Amino acid sequence: MTEASPTNQPGSQHDTDALRADIYRLLARLVREPPTPDLLAWLAELDAETDGSVLATCWTSLIQSAGETVPDEHAAQLSRAHFRHLVGVIEGEITPYASWYRQGNLMDEPLLALRRDLRRLGIARAEDCRDPEDHLAAICEVMAMLLDDDHRDEAAAFFMAHLSPWAKRCFDDLASVDTPFYAHVGALGSAFMAEEHRHQAAEAAHQPVRILSPDADTIRPTPDMTDN
Repeated sequence: MTEASPTNQPGSQHDTDALRADIYRLLARLVREPPTPDLLAWLAELDAETDGSVLATCWTSLIQSAGETVPDEHAAQLSRAHFRHLVGVIEGEITPYASWYRQGNLMDEPLLALRRDLRRLGIARAEDCRDPEDHLAAICEVMAMLLDDDHRDEAAAFFMAHLSPWAKRCFDDLASVDTPFYAHVGALGSAFMAEEHRHQAAEAAHQPVRILSPDADTIRPTPDMTDN
């Protein structure tokens, strides 16, 4: 995210990719862990465009929700809500894993396919990360890396293979929870995934298939497949 309006239209493709990467990182952060008071305060001060689009409306709702109460009190409430909705004692109300949404089981073929592609891209899970790589937050973090990195030309195919088939449904489920802040996160994520699908499907249709050779010397941990 930038300090500017999250729905601004930047002047270059590089700026557009950087903004999209920031949105992926923000969604990953909000799905992975409860927001801190500082993050809530930052969100509350953002300015959203009022262009009437679904995405702009979702930004406005999330920004308003972040600023509705004293940040410290809000953060404590949201910590409990995050556990109930996305973690739980065994699993939360929502199970944000590709394998679960696509196959109905954890640690299934979507995870194996994702791991194969991550190896080709030279991306590895950090050793101290407990979540499988097909957690929604982890895949969003990979998308941010691809948009920031020398692998921009891989982003469209990666999105279509590993987020498009299920991520919007997961965010739709989050949009239906009874905690307004997380419902707004879900609505924003759903709207963003819909926009990304339109963009990435067009990109993928015009790109040749690339096969990368894994190189053990260049494997990198994802930035928040760690516990940052």
